[in-house]
Amino acid sequence: MIDSWVVGLVCNTVIMVAYLLISVAIIVPLWRSHQLRSNPLGAATAAIFLSCAVHHGAHSVHMLMPTFGIDAAAGYAMRTAWGWPLAISDIVGALVGVWYWSLRRTYSSLMQGAQLFEDLRRREQQALELNDTVLQGMVVAKMALDLDDPAKAHAALNTSIDSASRIITDLLGSEHFDVDMTRSAPANLGPVASTPAPAPERPTP
Repeated sequence: MIDSWVVGLVCNTVIMVAYLLISVAIIVPLWRSHQLRSNPLGAATAAIFLSCAVHHGAHSVHMLMPTFGIDAAAGYAMRTAWGWPLAISDIVGALVGVWYWSLRRTYSSLMQGAQLFEDLRRREQQALELNDTVLQGMVVAKMALDLDDPAKAHAALNTSIDSASRIITDLLGSEHFDVDMTRSAPANLGPVASTPAPAPERPTP
């Protein structure tokens, strides 16, 4: 029968590798996009995975030390303390790490760059683009309607609609998703002025 410490050694090594690669997978895109300082959530998450990788790696190193004749007393003490409850928890942790990387391979096209976290520069660029194309187009359309120029208003609205559709497509990533765009409820366009009903005709005396 395999000793529990051997299971713990193998699983802690798997966890160390998985967590170390996760931290690298987060740090590298943030570094390339110059977001290590502007995206503290991403940096902190990478630091958490890195510290966990070091922690589990230290367990593996301590259990391996007696094999190389290094600090055998501490190594044997850890092997003895590593019973099956700890080994089973390590098995679960290793399976989660492997599961994560299997999912990451499946959704690799969605996880390029720093897309696990909010891209602040991209958000700012999208806000500017919304202002420059959609909002300004609607302002032009309103001014054209006020000046009784329906052709110009129609052209400005078409441009705004096309720009908004393109930006929304980029935000949703339609090349990666096959989503149902049908709303669960009709859009609320605010109060609409209703046409008053014609007054009933008075009977002719």
